[in-house]
Amino acid sequence: MAERGQPFRQARGGVTRRNLPSSRSSFFTKSATRYQPPQNRNLNIRRNAQHMDSSFNSPNGNDRDNSDNRSWIKDAAEVIDEENNLPSLVGTCPFMCPVEERLQRERLRDLATFERLDGNPGKSSSNLAVKKFCRTISSSELQVSDVRPLSVLEGTLNHLFNLFHSSEHPFEVVHDFIFDRTRSIRQDLSMQNISNNRAITMYERMVKFHIISHQKLHRSSSSPNVSSLLYLNLEQLTKSLMTLFNLYEANRISHSIYDNEPEFCSFYVLLQIHPDSKGEPLSLWFCNLPSAIMKSKQMCFARNLLRYFRLGNYKRFMLMMKSEASYLQCCIVEPYINEVRALAVSCLNQAGYKLQPFPLADLSNLLLLQESDVESFCNECGLETSSDEVGKRILAPKQSSFFHPRKGFQKYYPMHSDGLQRVSINLLDL
Repeated sequence: MAERGQPFRQARGGVTRRNLPSSRSSFFTKSATRYQPPQNRNLNIRRNAQHMDSSFNSPNGNDRDNSDNRSWIKDAAEVIDEENNLPSLVGTCPFMCPVEERLQRERLRDLATFERLDGNPGKSSSNLAVKKFCRTISSSELQVSDVRPLSVLEGTLNHLFNLFHSSEHPFEVVHDFIFDRTRSIRQDLSMQNISNNRAITMYERMVKFHIISHQKLHRSSSSPNVSSLLYLNLEQLTKSLMTLFNLYEANRISHSIYDNEPEFCSFYVLLQIHPDSKGEPLSLWFCNLPSAIMKSKQMCFARNLLRYFRLGNYKRFMLMMKSEASYLQCCIVEPYINEVRALAVSCLNQAGYKLQPFPLADLSNLLLLQESDVESFCNECGLETSSDEVGKRILAPKQSSFFHPRKGFQKYYPMHSDGLQRVSINLLDL
């Protein structure tokens, strides 16, 4: 498993497993063969998609805010149906992009910034051009020379992730390119029914890409296109996680789990921390997980954090985030933490004593905010700050002007603390 603060390091020798006790859930004891046939595997994915769809239903009958979540699951099932109609084959393309596609895109000047040779929009090379995602594929026109084998796909993924931390272009530009080309990689994996440990490693890396993009896109909220980018990224994150879970199951040997499996299961739980997704039943999914995953440190963290979020226990929520969260877990939770911060400020404002105002420095530590952002956050909640006799900024309680911004906060407030900085300071290449 990746070390905390090093989310992108993967073992080059393959994916490792841990043995499980014999008392495991029947959901994961597919005892017939090591690998499921493609049709059975896709059937299981579709069934799990239907189950995850039901898990998004709100018990209070309010489905309006869950429609987007259900659309992700529906789209995933549609992709699986499309893949069933594709012939099983072994690709022979030795390049990141088929030659014919590259030449055609050169003629059409359809080259991304990262594919242009010396900046020329009409010229590329085999070391720069990467196959684009194609939504519609005709099986009658599909050629093995257009499909990249596993070794080429691995090299292509390495090439893409080497661009991830590029500082020469806005992150939205970098993300858009990698987003499209990783979809093409997943498409080639599906067309060849590749489901071995090397495919699992690739999916784990692609999930991590979408998780970090989840945070980075929110931090780039000044872009006019960020809303659509956020939706599409979350959609592909959900689809990739679903496929990864089923790859784990399809490759399961006897009583074992993959070393990274608890971590990625925790990501799915943390995705439920959303202000409009309270009450989704995860209990059935939990019952179907092996006990070793449920008892893992990562899953205990995710379950407890979700419980504290739903109970409104802001103090324990913030303490867990500060002391236990990994970098990737922070990336998932950060866009939703303003809900917890607003609850904390509301409680402190109501319960505080007028003659004992709160120093903004203390609130900074509690809310996991930079001190320079605390005053702005309080102002967005309708509260006024002031200075004490020695010039320190304070928040006086018992203000009747508090309100929760109905349309959301105007500014994005990243999480900040010394512990979180240590977690994320040593990012490795994807």
